Amino acid sequence: MATGLAGCSDSDTSEDDGNGTNETTNGDDDPPEDDTEDEDDDKSEAEEEDEDEVESPELALETEYDSREEFGQPGEGFDDFEDAEEWEVVRGSAEPDEEVAFEGSQSLRLSAEDGEDVIVEREIESTDLTDRDLSLAVRTTTPENVAIDIRLVDASGGSTHHQLRSVSYGADDVGWFRTNPGVFEDGSAPLERDAVERIQLLVYNTDEAEVWVDDLRVHDRPETGYVVLCWDDGTPDFYDAASPLHDEYGVNAVQSAVRQWTQGSRDDVMTLEQLQERQEAGDQIIAHGSHVFLEDLEEDQLRESLQGDKQWAVDNDLQGGHYITYPHNSFDQTVLDVASDYYYAGGFNQAGDVNLTGVYGFDPLVLPRTIGHDLEIAMRCVDLAAEHRQCTILNFHAFDLENTMGEADYEDLLEHINSEDGIEVVDFDDLWRMRREGH
Repeated sequence: MATGLAGCSDSDTSEDDGNGTNETTNGDDDPPEDDTEDEDDDKSEAEEEDEDEVESPELALETEYDSREEFGQPGEGFDDFEDAEEWEVVRGSAEPDEEVAFEGSQSLRLSAEDGEDVIVEREIESTDLTDRDLSLAVRTTTPENVAIDIRLVDASGGSTHHQLRSVSYGADDVGWFRTNPGVFEDGSAPLERDAVERIQLLVYNTDEAEVWVDDLRVHDRPETGYVVLCWDDGTPDFYDAASPLHDEYGVNAVQSAVRQWTQGSRDDVMTLEQLQERQEAGDQIIAHGSHVFLEDLEEDQLRESLQGDKQWAVDNDLQGGHYITYPHNSFDQTVLDVASDYYYAGGFNQAGDVNLTGVYGFDPLVLPRTIGHDLEIAMRCVDLAAEHRQCTILNFHAFDLENTMGEADYEDLLEHINSEDGIEVVDFDDLWRMRREGH
C-alpha cells in the first residue's frame, strides 16, 4: 500500500519501495500492472426546477441533506445479488450473506486467505456498454489488503479492467460505500464495449480478504473527461510556484487547507489572506480536517473537529467549504456518518497508480484519487480519463516531497492537459453538480 506517499507533508516517510503503487494487483489471472434569451423565456417551470436542483448549495454550517443517503443508488439497477447462483466462483470463496446487505435481503461475501485473490463472474446477454459505467456497493473488514476490480469481457475474450486501487489506510471496517471505478487498463485484447457478455468481480488480496458486494448499477458517461488538480496542506509551493502556472495555463485548482495550521500562522502554510486571494483567482479552498487520523477520534471529538472546520469556512466565506479531504486517507463508518452532517462530497481512496472514477455513480464522500508523484502515471491518468470520459483526481503537496512530482514535471503535466482533446479541468463544485445530475 502507498501509505508512505499517501500521507501529508509532515508525515511522509515511506518504508515501501517509494513508488506509492498498490501491490494488491499481483494476482496471476491477467491482473493489471502496477438567441438564447428567447429560449430562456420559453423554459418550462419543470426545466427551471431541474436547473435549481443542480445549483450549488448555499454555504452553511450544516448540510441540507445527507448526500450519501440522497444519492445512494444512482443510475439503474443491474444486479441485486438476490440470486447468488448467477455468479460462478472462479477463485477464492463466495457465498450469499443474509446478515450483511446494502439493499434487499442479502449480499455476496467474497473471501480468501494467504494472499489468494477472489474472482467471481456472471454471463449476461450481449450488452452495449459503450456509453455506460458500472458502480458497486462494497464493504470490507480488510481494507488495507484489497483492491476492487470490475472486469468486462466480450465474446472474443477482449476485456477492460475498472479498478479501485485502494480502500482506506487503517480502519477495520469502513461500512458500505459505493465505488464507480474508472478504467485502469485493457486486457491482452481490447474490449468491444458494444458486445459485453461477461462481468467479473475481482478482489486483489495481499494477505486476508473479506469483502461484501451488492447493488451493481449502470450509469451514463459524460461527453468528455475531467481532471481535478487537488493540493493538500496549504503549502507555500501552491501559492508561490503552482498558482502562477495555473494562471498561465488558465486552469483552476483545489486546495485542502488545515484550519488549525492556518489559524496558528505556521511559517510553512499559506495565510488566510493568501487562501482568499486564490479563491478570488478561481481556485477552490476545501477542508482538510484536523490533520489527525479521524477514525481514531471519539465521536464527540470528531464532530467538534469537523464542525469547527466547517464553521471556519463559513466565517471566512470559503465557498469550497462544502467539501473535505480526510487527513491521511483515514475514515470509517462513523467518520462518514458525521462528515455527512457538514460536507456533501470528498474523500479519499488514494493510490499511487491510476485510480479513476466515473462521474455519475461515485459515493459522494468516498471519492478516489491518484498521488501525483510521477509524471508518466499522471499523464496516463489524464489520457485514460479523456479516452473513457471519466475523472481523474490528482493529488499534490509540495515540489520537494516524494509524494509530488517536481515543478518542471508539473508544468509538463499542465501542458499535456492543455494539449489533450477530450479533457476539462474542474473543481468539486463541477463534479458534485454532475453527480447530482446522475442521481
